[in-house]
Amino acid sequence: MEDRYNVECCDLVCAHEDVIDRARRALPDEDTLYDLTELFRIFGDSTRVRILYALFTSEMCVCDIAELLGVTQSAVSHQLRALKNVRLVKSRRDGKTVYYSLADDHVKTIIDQGLEHVSE
Repeated sequence: MEDRYNVECCDLVCAHEDVIDRARRALPDEDTLYDLTELFRIFGDSTRVRILYALFTSEMCVCDIAELLGVTQSAVSHQLRALKNVRLVKSRRDGKTVYYSLADDHVKTIIDQGLEHVSE
């Protein structure tokens, strides 16, 4: 059976060890790849992306987000929990009200780059 790192080059079987070694060194560890996969998975829901877009302009409470998006407060709370778990949003309490905002500028950058990519 052929070694999994061997590729067919013309009629010969050869391994480009230098290329393989360079790629292997560049690969992040499995825990980092898992976290990255979870981060990108979170963008797979349009409600979550809409919430992130809403938070581009200012911090908002669950009631404001629900009204803006036309969804229930329960649905917003559920999605905010998922966004918070992957550190895309943060919260602060003011009395009984919890306000949500983007965790940092990277979140907007990720979305802006994704939008630029799909708009090409």
